[in-house]
Amino acid sequence: MDSGDIIAANLARLIAEHGTNNRAVADDAGLNPTGVRDIITRKVKNPTFATLVKIAEVLGVGVEEIVGGSARSLTRHMIAVAGRVGAGASVPLMDSYEKGDGLFHVVCPPQISPHGIVAVQVEGDSMSPMYQPGHILFYSRATHEGIPSEDIGLPCVVEDANGMAWVKQVRRGTEPGLFHLISLNPNSESAWDQRIKWASRVLLAIPESMVGRE
Repeated sequence: MDSGDIIAANLARLIAEHGTNNRAVADDAGLNPTGVRDIITRKVKNPTFATLVKIAEVLGVGVEEIVGGSARSLTRHMIAVAGRVGAGASVPLMDSYEKGDGLFHVVCPPQISPHGIVAVQVEGDSMSPMYQPGHILFYSRATHEGIPSEDIGLPCVVEDANGMAWVKQVRRGTEPGLFHLISLNPNSESAWDQRIKWASRVLLAIPESMVGRE
């Protein structure tokens, strides 16, 4: 039984124990009408951590009661939020590696493996509505220099040539070695033809209020 099966089974049991139904829980959690049913039937194979937190709050239980068999890994694997990345704000890179220390620690969401994962927090709103101030971004450094070709065109955590950290959509620039750092907020400026030290795509983004924190 994989983690998705465990979540589905525990969720069905908890709903029955609380004398409610899938539709009522989905409505109270602010999900679409079939949101809970889709998790139980495995139509949604990897529900987000934020969704599980909302459902747990409706049922009046801890999210670990839904995660069940994955609870030990959920509570064991804490990830340091190593620093902040600018989304419109200019933020110096504090720590580009996972070293165990950081601003604070968050629980590794069940959708990703904790191995090699780094977390950072968004400051500024240039990537709104995709990423809001305070969002926790999870990424993994695939390379110490440059950017993997498959990450070009995607939202990435970026360290520019001046040691500043950003979250931007990265596109190829007008010359080799240069990149456009694109803001998604139409009221924010983008940076054109920039040199970067490295960039890695964002694997997962969660509002700070939706992650377990120490």
